[in-house]
Amino acid sequence: MPKKKTLTGRRVFALFLAYLLLCLSGGVVSAAMLMPAVVGTNKAASSMMPALKVEGIDFDVTSLPQKSRLFASDGKTVIATFYAQNRTVVPLKKISKPMQQAVVAREDRRFFEHSGVDVQGVIRAFIQTFIKKGATQGGSSLTQQYVKNVLMDTAREKDDPIAEYHASEETIARKLREMLIAVQMEKKYTKPEILQGYLNIAQFGGNNLFGVETAARRYFNTSAADLNVVQAATIAAITKNPSQYDPSVPENQEEAQKQRNIVLDLMLQEHYISQKEHDEARAMPIQGTLNIQDDVNVGCQAAGDAAFFCDYASKQVLNSKEFGKTRADRQKLLNEGGLDIYTTMDITANNNAMATARNAIPVDDPSGLEVAIGAIKPGTGEVLGFGLNRIYDATDAAKADPTRTAINYAVDEKDGGGQGWQIGSSWKPINMVAWMQAGKSITQPLRTSTRYEVSTFSTNCPRFTGSGSWNVNNAYGTTVNPESPLQALVMSHNTTQASMTQQIGLCAVADAAKTLGYHNSPLGQEDVYSTNSFQAPMIIGTAPASPLTMANVYATLAADGVECTPIALKKVVDKSGRNLKVPSANCHQAIPKEIAQTTAYAMNQGVVRGVASTAQLPNGFKTFAKTGTNEDTYITTGGFVPHQIAAFLAIGNAEFQVSLNGKTINGVTRGDWGSETLAAPTWRNFVGSYIEATGIPSDTAYGVADPRYMGSGISPQPNPQQPQQQGPQR
Repeated sequence: MPKKKTLTGRRVFALFLAYLLLCLSGGVVSAAMLMPAVVGTNKAASSMMPALKVEGIDFDVTSLPQKSRLFASDGKTVIATFYAQNRTVVPLKKISKPMQQAVVAREDRRFFEHSGVDVQGVIRAFIQTFIKKGATQGGSSLTQQYVKNVLMDTAREKDDPIAEYHASEETIARKLREMLIAVQMEKKYTKPEILQGYLNIAQFGGNNLFGVETAARRYFNTSAADLNVVQAATIAAITKNPSQYDPSVPENQEEAQKQRNIVLDLMLQEHYISQKEHDEARAMPIQGTLNIQDDVNVGCQAAGDAAFFCDYASKQVLNSKEFGKTRADRQKLLNEGGLDIYTTMDITANNNAMATARNAIPVDDPSGLEVAIGAIKPGTGEVLGFGLNRIYDATDAAKADPTRTAINYAVDEKDGGGQGWQIGSSWKPINMVAWMQAGKSITQPLRTSTRYEVSTFSTNCPRFTGSGSWNVNNAYGTTVNPESPLQALVMSHNTTQASMTQQIGLCAVADAAKTLGYHNSPLGQEDVYSTNSFQAPMIIGTAPASPLTMANVYATLAADGVECTPIALKKVVDKSGRNLKVPSANCHQAIPKEIAQTTAYAMNQGVVRGVASTAQLPNGFKTFAKTGTNEDTYITTGGFVPHQIAAFLAIGNAEFQVSLNGKTINGVTRGDWGSETLAAPTWRNFVGSYIEATGIPSDTAYGVADPRYMGSGISPQPNPQQPQQQGPQR
């Protein structure tokens, strides 16, 4: 029999060369550049490797995906976080010395000596794995591990499962690829920079937990800067097997303690800690060292009562080209860009709105009806908050649970809302603005009827081509003839609205609505002139509107005629500290101050002596509000506190028109539900709670009618946004 050969140094060397050549045969890298990286000295490898430029991938140690944070208007309260990977990047100077030492001791004790590839470690791993046929060993340096993490992250970002597989597969080819890139990394970056990159990119637990700062917060409720020896050793042990060594999982804790103790042994071996520190740390049961913080779900799902606002604000990022050319670009920026997004959400307003909506109709009320509230700060466009009697839930579980939804029925469809609400008489202040813009007096007596030829609404309005007759009645079939626009608003009569429209034309009403900030809610039908809305009944509130849009209309009346586009974002700062451009509110004088004040006067009169009396705010607070009822399906109320808050709410079935008559709502059964019985008191409760909490005083000087609109009228007022209509008045 032939003599058995022994493992000589020459054979080992030959086998090691075969290890390298096997990789070369896969065509991963150039052999001429590769050989010195592994078999030569570290000095030779460092001098012969080219500049870092591999496969178009960014290996910048400071350019890592970071979570974005959404703040309330106080600039401190975090509403939600968004991330592809739960990570907060911190500089090395904000990572404790024990943490740095623990990871070096555990992962790469010769880190400060080699040039990217630990030749001794590679040879040891090769012999153990391929010669002795023992357990697989990697021999990877910290730099190589950083490279592996970047390759895997890049593959995930590109949604490339093949690239992700190749970045993590247990093959010689993958190891050699990492070696090449690692040596190049060490030519461009210093050791501290690479260590910083690794500590920020490594996975330190299950549930998508990356980076040492996030790990410190998760396991110990502290910062990376304050990690002590025990805590550092615990965290450093996790990276070998993030799911199995995660100490927050009770069944993992025995193994997690064992792995922690191994790190402590290695730290002692490297003289990072004393024997006393080692012994004391090892003696601590791991359970007693932990301070586990609950996992934070990604996005708005975990935002509680701020979730509906969170959803609206995040869609402002996703829908705004300021944050990227495509929606995919904007989604990537939100999830990975490390943005600090400062929003307009007033915590008090939002919390009170949510509580008010649920008190009016509980989440699980058998009626199944929705309450939707939108609130804006007049003169700024700042959205203060939303109130819905639903639990925000963007998961599939919401499909089978009517108490949960991710649809914000207070906003437009494009912003994550529904088809809108037919708001009824809450529209009528728009008609009054149009009337005064035409130079009319609100005390002018008008002849009214319960039947109108629709063609008569085309006065100065060639875009309107309606025909036939329209039978229009006031509530309970009453009518007043003659009646002034002022009295018609106070008593919310429909017949006078039609008489007004005969004189000024339906286009004047539509133009006034647009000027005040109105648009329809359904996607693709936003223009008030769209076929589905531009009909005669529009003047009594049949167009589909969102509560936020109507709150914005009322905000224009509350700000002396200054109209703004609703905004949810005040400031956005990227991870480099640069302020990004945010959508503008475009505040401008939309209607004359006198018209806004006179409309406010009429609305106040509707509270003092008209149908909106149940909206009266507590303690005689001067109140500006208007109620609305759409047939028997929707009840609404809108109003404002001048320059402070404008709010609008709608109640009904947001998906289908369902009669409220005879419904039992929050334990009360009524044959005829109206805005005065539920919508107006709910509006009062919300706005009343807000002014009490914030200490806003009553503005008794606001809402003084201009004498010119209380007498014989004045010349028509040009619409600041629309060409002035030409032609004779009728």
